[in-house]
Amino acid sequence: MEAFPDRFLEFHPIHGANVRLDETETQACRVESFANGVCFSKHPLKPGEIFLIEIEEKELGWCGHLRVGLTAKDPMSLEVVPEYSIPDLINLGDSWVFAITRNHNKIVEEDPGVQEADGGGLAGGRRLGRGEVEDSAQVQGIGDNGTNPNTLFIDDHLHIENVRIPRDKLVGRSRPGRFSHILDDLYKSNALPPTARRSRIGVMYVSRGRDLADMHIVINGEDMGASAKGISTLQPLYAVVDVFAATKCVRIVQVEYGFSSLQTLCRKAVQKHIVHRTAIDWLALPDALKHYCKYE
Repeated sequence: MEAFPDRFLEFHPIHGANVRLDETETQACRVESFANGVCFSKHPLKPGEIFLIEIEEKELGWCGHLRVGLTAKDPMSLEVVPEYSIPDLINLGDSWVFAITRNHNKIVEEDPGVQEADGGGLAGGRRLGRGEVEDSAQVQGIGDNGTNPNTLFIDDHLHIENVRIPRDKLVGRSRPGRFSHILDDLYKSNALPPTARRSRIGVMYVSRGRDLADMHIVINGEDMGASAKGISTLQPLYAVVDVFAATKCVRIVQVEYGFSSLQTLCRKAVQKHIVHRTAIDWLALPDALKHYCKYE
């Protein structure tokens, strides 16, 4: 796959009525109700480029969680941003959205000869699952090769088809504290619910032949499989993030594909020589570098 330069990703200024962006346009918070939280990437994604967000805040009392996906609808062309990504945005066509649940986000391929009852949202792509129903009959944690992926990751990169993404930024990290070393391992093994605070969830697409692509959801560094197949790439594809119900606030995590920045190299060097990042506070470092080493 042709390499592309790193770029700073932002949310689109067109978004749901209840969304407020911060001054950097990298944080999106739903300020009231449980709906009207649909957001888009500011620019179309490139093949193999992941739009990665971290759940920063949650709100008790609502049923349902974050939803992510892709759309070929240019946000500027929308007369009104749909209240819900599922089913409203999907019903507009050329949109593929996946509801993140507490369990069972792995894709189980369905018989292509069986038509889904709702039929919505295919629009040129064959949807394999949306993760909306937490069915106890589904089996979570079993990979395509029959192995259990819930083990500590060894490879520094996530491989999806011919795409390699540094795993460093893909995995959620707890806030530094007494038990953060235990929680960090749980994020790495994807043992915590993906809807937990600090979880990192990304959406991307990979080319599959001429003018077609598959959409993949990545949760804490683990590929959930192709949640939609045969998506046309003749039109630009924007990332969709629906800050829905129990998910209150998310922020974009910037991913480096090429050479690591000096800031990243410093963080890796510091973390390599300490027992755990809670020990960073004891080092004679500038506060800004300490914060970056602990939270990124």
